[in-house]
Amino acid sequence: MPQPIPRKSGPEIRAARLSLGVAVILLCVKMAAWWLTGSAAIMSDALESIINVVAAGFAVVSVSVAATPPDEGHPYGHGNIEYYAAWLEGMLILLASVGIFYESWDKIFHPAPVPHLGGGIALLAGAGLVNLWLGLMLLREGRRAGSLTLVADGKHVLTDVYTSVGVLVGLGLVWATGWLWLDGAVACLVGINIAWAGVDLVRRSVSGFMIESDPELLEGICALLCENRHPAWIDIHRLRAIKTGRRVHVDMHLILPREMPLFEAHAQVDAVEALLHSYLGPDADIMIHADPCNDGRCSACDADPCDLRTAPASATPVWTPQTTGAPGAKGR
Repeated sequence: MPQPIPRKSGPEIRAARLSLGVAVILLCVKMAAWWLTGSAAIMSDALESIINVVAAGFAVVSVSVAATPPDEGHPYGHGNIEYYAAWLEGMLILLASVGIFYESWDKIFHPAPVPHLGGGIALLAGAGLVNLWLGLMLLREGRRAGSLTLVADGKHVLTDVYTSVGVLVGLGLVWATGWLWLDGAVACLVGINIAWAGVDLVRRSVSGFMIESDPELLEGICALLCENRHPAWIDIHRLRAIKTGRRVHVDMHLILPREMPLFEAHAQVDAVEALLHSYLGPDADIMIHADPCNDGRCSACDADPCDLRTAPASATPVWTPQTTGAPGAKGR
């Protein structure tokens, strides 16, 4: 049976607040390293940390708002705010990359001495280790809670770690070789790296705005229904499932024997809803439309005895996103 989809909880909001506090502290550490050395590479890392602080602030707000239950003005919940937060974070990352190029390009051709390099490297290494722990924690909490904002924030923090590693390697080469132009070159490489991360965040947030299909979600639902199929569930079609933030919405058509009494059909619909809630969580919005069977479905029907049967049962249906989707198709 597929594992239940994770739900949001108190630790998720605490993780966002912790991310903000740590981001502020690490920004101060990196600014101190920049002030100590005047290094363009460390400046690029510190500039990205400013974006980390802003992004962590957005994460705290968006995670808190997304946890608010649906209301009269927002009947589908408030989860889409996470896509806005991720989009804004991506745009800020792109802006930071432009600033890094602007400040660093000239230092490749007009390099300047980098004083107190050893102290700057030590501060940056310590900040990188703390960021590694923070990024992994945010990814774990975000995936557990199904939060795009926390996952985005965690990936951004890990991008900052990769940035710090690249800067440390570059500064180590400057220290070992005396090639001062490497300071500006490393800063520009940092700009390229975080620009790529920003583009990826913007792309994924736009996919959320456009309610892009979620094959993994559909596959999980289909597997759940196959593994728990009742003989009365003849077939399923027009299955659709979307996420608005972390809230899941599902609608589908369930084909039942056409002479089944209404109260029994209602009980089967309730059983499918309960099964889906066990997987998607109690907050999932589920709409199931019951359809009567026709003669063409007898081969997939296990109902026995059946006075309406025109053909023996020969195949148990296997439900997949491809066989159950078909939005807009004619009812079978």
